[in-house]
Amino acid sequence: MKRKFVAAAGVAMVATLALAACSASPAADTAEASGPVTLSVSGWSVATTPEFQLLADGFEKKFPDVTVELKEYDPVNYNTLLTADLAAGSGPDIITQKEVKFVSTYQEGGQLLDVSDVEVPDGIGGTQAYEIDGASYAVPYRQDSWVVYYNKALFDEAGVAYPDGTWTWDDYADLESELSTALSAKPAFGGYQHSWQSTVQGFANAQTPKADILSGDFGHLEDYYTRVLGMQSDGGQVDFNTRNANQLTYQGEFGKQKAAMLPMGSWYVATLIAQQASGEADTFDWGVAPAPQYDKKTTGTDNVPVTFGDPTGLGINAAIADNKVQAAKDFLAYAASEEAAQALAAIGITPALLNDGVVETYFSVAGSPTDELSKFAISTHETLPENPTSTKTAAIQGILGDLHTAVMSGSEPIDSAIKGAEDRVKNEVGLD
Repeated sequence: MKRKFVAAAGVAMVATLALAACSASPAADTAEASGPVTLSVSGWSVATTPEFQLLADGFEKKFPDVTVELKEYDPVNYNTLLTADLAAGSGPDIITQKEVKFVSTYQEGGQLLDVSDVEVPDGIGGTQAYEIDGASYAVPYRQDSWVVYYNKALFDEAGVAYPDGTWTWDDYADLESELSTALSAKPAFGGYQHSWQSTVQGFANAQTPKADILSGDFGHLEDYYTRVLGMQSDGGQVDFNTRNANQLTYQGEFGKQKAAMLPMGSWYVATLIAQQASGEADTFDWGVAPAPQYDKKTTGTDNVPVTFGDPTGLGINAAIADNKVQAAKDFLAYAASEEAAQALAAIGITPALLNDGVVETYFSVAGSPTDELSKFAISTHETLPENPTSTKTAAIQGILGDLHTAVMSGSEPIDSAIKGAEDRVKNEVGLD
């Protein structure tokens, strides 16, 4: 039952949104603007996710006749609850796209306005994630990418040189083992790898030449899983089952110096700074290095490392009142602007626009690392999407999540799990 549900979840969401498209009346309020305009913007965990209020406040200063109200949703059930509101005709004016894998679903359900005419700065990242059939249905305002965090104090204690950006995944595995051996008396592991499928599949899908999860061929995952299972069995990192049984968090493992290295998204920069300032994390020097690479062709600071990550963007509810459309487009343009990027960078959030000035602001935040490799890792990379834009992505990722759990828990061999996932995608999702 679980397997059928995962693949059907995307289909169910499409059906709900299709019904909403029939029942809602796009631009129902066609009256001319007759005074101040109020825009509602969806968000989650508003108290601990300051970007929403930051963007609202900044926009209101530029457009004093517009009031921005945040509509908060539970972060775990965000898309489900948002879909229900859209179906009921009570959805927000501006829809924050929390997960790229659902953009096609919203668009196919007729719930997103074409925003191709919203101007965005040259060089902004993440725009392609929101392009469908030549039109844009959202605008990115932040773009997180995966990197490796490392504890300089633990490296010093182990007598190991800091990363220099020239590593492949095999190099990373060797270093993790070396650190674990040197730090065994502390005790601390060489690395911590969180339980998400992203920590293996995200890198494999982005870095392996010609890999494409929409093809239904997942053979490229084998080498990455073989390596990670070997790192666990060698004692370089805590194993998957122990992580889950003890409900370990990456913030706790790295922040409390239980692991010397941590592959994680750039969003953790702001979190780690805040947790060190509050005492929730230990005080220690740390840095950021580029993600280890598939091979030597993209290693080193004279090359552009390949990693993965999805943008976070803003779309407009297709049922928005006519007299609010321009204000909503203005909000999207502001969120993507250099002004907003500077404001986001000033609180440690990685904006979609990363030019030299924004990067300088980002690393001026108190508690940020100041070394050149950290600046390189955050600002220089080819970031490929974890979730390609397709109505099939959500269902395929659900199946790949089952593959990840089966392999990492040891309940199924790698080759068998990959074959099972390929068969499921073919039978449950379908291939183009």
